[in-house]
Amino acid sequence: MSDAVEKNPWGGLKAFTNARIALGRAGNGLPTAPLLAFNLSHAQARDAVHQPLDAEALRRALEAEGFATLGVQSAAPDRQHYLRRPDLGRRLSEASRVALAGSMELAGSAGLVGAAGLLRGEPPDVVFVIGDGLSAFAAAKQAVPLLLAARARLAGWRIGPVVVARQARVALGDEIGELLGAKLVAMLIGERPGLSSPDSLGVYLTYAPKVGCHDAQRNCISNVRPEGLSYEAAAHKLHYLLTHARRLGLTGVGLKDDSDATLPAGAQGGKLTAA
Repeated sequence: MSDAVEKNPWGGLKAFTNARIALGRAGNGLPTAPLLAFNLSHAQARDAVHQPLDAEALRRALEAEGFATLGVQSAAPDRQHYLRRPDLGRRLSEASRVALAGSMELAGSAGLVGAAGLLRGEPPDVVFVIGDGLSAFAAAKQAVPLLLAARARLAGWRIGPVVVARQARVALGDEIGELLGAKLVAMLIGERPGLSSPDSLGVYLTYAPKVGCHDAQRNCISNVRPEGLSYEAAAHKLHYLLTHARRLGLTGVGLKDDSDATLPAGAQGGKLTAA
């Protein structure tokens, strides 16, 4: 650091956080390097909001791992409407609603739901929905590894097809889960990007999903990414919440996340590793 930059005495704390602290000072402003880093992070956050989700590429990646998939779109026809009209992102487009209902009727008449292995008359225990939300980066990067970690813990569960949703808000999962007859829906969705986390994924879990559910009826697992809550730790929490939601018949304020008490010895800070 040059002599023109006055160092911050809190510099040693930077090793413990990604927050912008102890940046130093050059005159009345920031040094050049922290200023450029801030501008880059701000650009990445904006890109995360506006970048479209490559839904077809995501579905191919899921199908390569053995998941059955379906694709839907919310009632928001494009990104601009999505950002200005949150209500449109909470409901399916008419075409997607009809297609989703039709695909279930067709699958039911055949006796199976794709590769999910659901027999006719057996509703799925859980349906996973991947939505772009406010960060398509998060959905594209974090959803598949998280689903793989979660599936390994869900032996014996009837897992419905994974639904990839564009222009999605959290509540879109309620309508999808209702149409698919799911007992539980888990919405994996890109969170609002921060200046150090443009690719953070959130998971919202709802029991007995239907149009009109409110946020107090959901549980949330946040900041799923390698730099935050690891895939294995998030899958551990998700399995815990799914198991107890099915047992109690509820999610939301009545379902407490005590999953940390069941972590293997030595696991901490969200960095649970695979067995």
